[in-house]
Parts: sequence; C-alpha cells; structure tokens
Amino acid sequence: MIRDTSAQDRPLDSTSSPSRWRRWLWPAVAAVPVLGLLGWVLSGWAAGGRSYDASRLRFAEVKRGDLVRDITADGKVITANSPTLYAIAGGTVDLKVVAGDAVSKGQELAVIDSPELRSRLIQEESTLAGMEAEARRAELDARIAQLNARKAMDQAEVDHTAAQRDLERYERGYAGGAVSHNELARAQDEMKKARIGLETARSDASLQSQGAALDARNKRLLADRQQAVVAELRRQVDALTLRAPFDGQVGQVQVPQGTNVAINAPILSVVDLRVFEVEIRVPESFARDLAIGVPAQVTAQGKSYPAKVSAVSPEVVNGEVTARLRFEPGQQPPGLRQNQRLSARIVLDTRKNVLMVERGPFVEQGGGRWAYVVDGRSAVRRQVQTGATSLGYVEIVSGAREGERLVISGSDQFGEAERVAIR
Repeated sequence: MIRDTSAQDRPLDSTSSPSRWRRWLWPAVAAVPVLGLLGWVLSGWAAGGRSYDASRLRFAEVKRGDLVRDITADGKVITANSPTLYAIAGGTVDLKVVAGDAVSKGQELAVIDSPELRSRLIQEESTLAGMEAEARRAELDARIAQLNARKAMDQAEVDHTAAQRDLERYERGYAGGAVSHNELARAQDEMKKARIGLETARSDASLQSQGAALDARNKRLLADRQQAVVAELRRQVDALTLRAPFDGQVGQVQVPQGTNVAINAPILSVVDLRVFEVEIRVPESFARDLAIGVPAQVTAQGKSYPAKVSAVSPEVVNGEVTARLRFEPGQQPPGLRQNQRLSARIVLDTRKNVLMVERGPFVEQGGGRWAYVVDGRSAVRRQVQTGATSLGYVEIVSGAREGERLVISGSDQFGEAERVAIR
C-alpha cells in the first residue's frame, strides 16, 4: 500500500490565523508615499521640461482698477529769480553790503570806481557842447540866409513894379505921339529884365532856404548822435553803482572788498525770496510726457501745495531730464529756503477701470509683448499687449484676464520656453 500524508495533516483553528487583508496592510501603507512622490514627479514632468524655484520668482495678480500715471521725485528748492550783477567797466570795487543782508529795491550794493569811464564821459560831454553850439549857429545862419533871400525877392518885386509902371507910361506917350518907338522898346526891355530878376529872386530864395535848412538839420543830427553817446556813457557811469533790482537778500559775494576787477566780472548775486521753484529730475522714459503747464503737487511740511511744470530741459543727462515746478499764485509754502529738499508728484494721466498688474522687469523684456501666466504648478508663455504705464503698475490691454497671476520678475531665466514648471 502507498502511504499518503494523512498522518501528517492536523486541523487548525480559523480564529487563530491572520486574515488576508491584514497580510497586505503594512506594504500598502508603505507604498502610499512612494506613489505620491512618483505622481508629483510625473506631474512635474508633464508641466514642463524645466523646473524653477518659486522663491526666485515674483508674481502679481491681474486686477481691475484706476491706473494713475504719475511721477514721484525728490527735488530741491531754487529761486526763480536770482540774477548776478556784473561790472560794467573795470575798476576798484567798494562793497556796501555782505552776503545774507536783506536789501530793498534800488538800494546801493556796490560802487565801482572807473576813472577811464568817467573821463570818457567828460570828453564826450564837451564834444556835445561844441556840436550843440554848431547846430544852433547853423540854425541862425539858416534864418539869416532866409531873410537875405526874402530881402532880395522883395527888391526884385519893387523893381518889377516900377518897370511895369514905366512901361505903361511909355505906352500912353507913344500912343499920343510924345514918345518915340525906341524909348518904348527900351521900356519894354526894362520890364522883361525886371520880370526875369523877380523870377530869379524867387527861385534863389527857395533854394537858399532849403540849403540852409539842410545844413541846420545835419548839424542837429550830429548833435543828437553825440547826445546819444553821452546818454549811454552816463548810463554806464550810473551802472557803476550796483543797485538791488528788487526786494530780496544778498546771495553770494564773489569779490573781496577793494578788489580791482575787469569788465563784465561777476560781483554779487541777489536772491528774490518771494518766488521759489522746485527743481526735480525725472527718468528719461517720462520726458516725452512732460510739458509746460502739467499739474503737480509738492509736499512741504506735511502738506500738499499745487504747482505746475514751468520748464523742461531739452537735454538728457545720465538718463534723467531736469524739470522745474512753479507754485500756483498765492500757494507757495511759507518758510522755504534755498536748496531745501522737497518731494513732488506730477500726475500725467488717469485711466478709469482698466486691467492692470504690478510693474516689473517683464515689461522691458521683449518690449512687454510676452508674459508668463501661472497655470497651476507651471507658467505658460503667452502673448500680451501692454498699454499705459506708471511707476507701480502697467495696463494690460489683452492677453490676460482678471484674477490671473503673472510672473513679473525672474522670467529672464526661462529663456523662451513655452511652458516651465514652478517648484
């Protein structure tokens, strides 16, 4: 007989053996994190070929609101009227004031002693006196010539009248037979001679009057010219005394007391404390939007004061443009000082209810035509159109919707990838 395994079998109690599901419990628990990690890796691979750390990126949400295009800059206070007074001629300077003195309009500030200029004035005044005498003498000569011409014309008229009277007498005698034909002819010749003399006297009187008037006029013009020369020299001599052009304060004195200065040398400056302006520097990108008359606000002593752009420099220096702001009439802050630092804000434009996002380097990268839009755990390169920009925001015309998030900085490391993963 063939023996089986019945002798080796023994019954087991079903309550004492572990169930099948318990057998696979711990392996399943251990496999959960592994599968989660594997899914995370697979999702990252599906999101893009490259992955970047989110901490190195900057995001901003597209939102709707009012975009205010403004410029904020720090400026310094300068005087709108601060002329420098120069020496009209060379000489020794006698200062009457010192830097910082308050002066009133017309007050003497300095006197320049110029013997050369004063000597020229005396010489030209003497020349003027001689020319005035010559002009008056020419006027007298013209009157005398006119009187002589008048006298000669009157004498010619008398001779003409006498000749006419004799001719009439000879004509009556000739008609009565008492006068011969020769005597009548001689009387007629005398009449013609008197008529010619009268016409010549009249012409001579007119020409002499015109000639005498021209001579007198020429002498008068020479005297007037000399008078203009003397007036200019007197003005220069008066300008040797430097006077305050307005009520203000003496600024910088550029020469010491008793210095011998050359012509056109700067002496001192006068500051008008009533009118101040604020000089600011703005980025070159905003220069085309600046124009004279654009409204602005200047903050001084914790308050805002209205102003407007009064001047814009035509040149760019170190990527900046210099502009000046002038306070509105009666709105100048009290107690301003030269070179005082103030903050200014220029409002260029306000766009109501537009899509906008915080401004970042993405605006300059690619000319603002591309942006990376966050899509879950990845960023997708999308074509956008930007509009007006301010210091803090940029308008989104198309390419993004409200609520979407854009990568506004750090996208330069993406290259031109269409989709990237963000860790």
